[in-house]
Amino acid sequence: MAGIVLGQVRAVIAVCEEGSFTRAAVRENSTQSGISQHVAAAERELGVKLFERSSAGATPTPAGLRYYKRCVEAVGQLESAHEEVRGFATQVTGDLRIGLIPTLTRAVLAPALEQFVPHYPDVRLHIVEGYSGLLTDMVLADDLDFAVVPTSEGRVGLKSRLIVRDREMLVSNAKLGFKPLEPVRLKECGPLKFILPSHANVRRRNIEIYFQTHGIEPADVIEMDAMISTLQFILRSDWVAILSGMICIADIGRPERVISPLFDPPLFAEFVVISPARRTLSHQARLFLEAFEAEIARAQDVWARLIPPTMFPEPASVKPAHRKRPSAKSKQAPPAA
Repeated sequence: MAGIVLGQVRAVIAVCEEGSFTRAAVRENSTQSGISQHVAAAERELGVKLFERSSAGATPTPAGLRYYKRCVEAVGQLESAHEEVRGFATQVTGDLRIGLIPTLTRAVLAPALEQFVPHYPDVRLHIVEGYSGLLTDMVLADDLDFAVVPTSEGRVGLKSRLIVRDREMLVSNAKLGFKPLEPVRLKECGPLKFILPSHANVRRRNIEIYFQTHGIEPADVIEMDAMISTLQFILRSDWVAILSGMICIADIGRPERVISPLFDPPLFAEFVVISPARRTLSHQARLFLEAFEAEIARAQDVWARLIPPTMFPEPASVKPAHRKRPSAKSKQAPPAA
């Protein structure tokens, strides 16, 4: 092991995640021959083949996949050590690149920014709104430090953490006659015309399984991956949508759109924070997530107060974490032990 250097470890990680020596070289700002030499040197030192090479690319062997996972852990520990030391600085600075789905930008982002920006004015924020596929690709390409997306099957090169399990709601025009915040059984509502996310959106599969399992037959379907247009079309028509409570919280108390929690059975959506497996979150990223998750917890508390627990019991495993808002004191680094 003493003969393996960090450059070789990074080369193994890059080839495994990119599936190609060429793409790994581009990512590491190296040459293909340089990456190949690093991997070959690691294989000689370990005495085992790490990749199967072919014209289609590079596929890790069982030993290579095991070694990749350990390398990611080791590099993550190094990154963690760097971030812990940087945490002793008295000022939080640097770039922070965040990806968020529209579900979370409408009601959660602005209050989180209101808390974060005044306390950390030297952090340069770059926020991208998009759907899960785009944001996942951007995280893998290192264009984003992290993204918050619906949960899906894991991908090589990513690590994830559950951030919230949110109730799904039926959103309709007031003219359809649903009563605000009154739980509804979709199977008793008759055929409705649904605006659904496209099949490229991971939420579509969850909704379709819910329909099939509980005998819900839509009268018609429009596919739309445009959240603002979905909300506006509901205002102008008799079409409905199933949306996360996070985006619906902005419509509480407004007469234009009616929010109806799905009941018997309820439907939940899970959202996760994804980030590159080989890196740890920066100090500024962790601070932003603290503010962001505090706003998510606040929104969950609002729904817990508005939805009768006898009609819509909170699952035992779904208890939002209450987090403190960032304070001016948290701007300072902790004293050394």
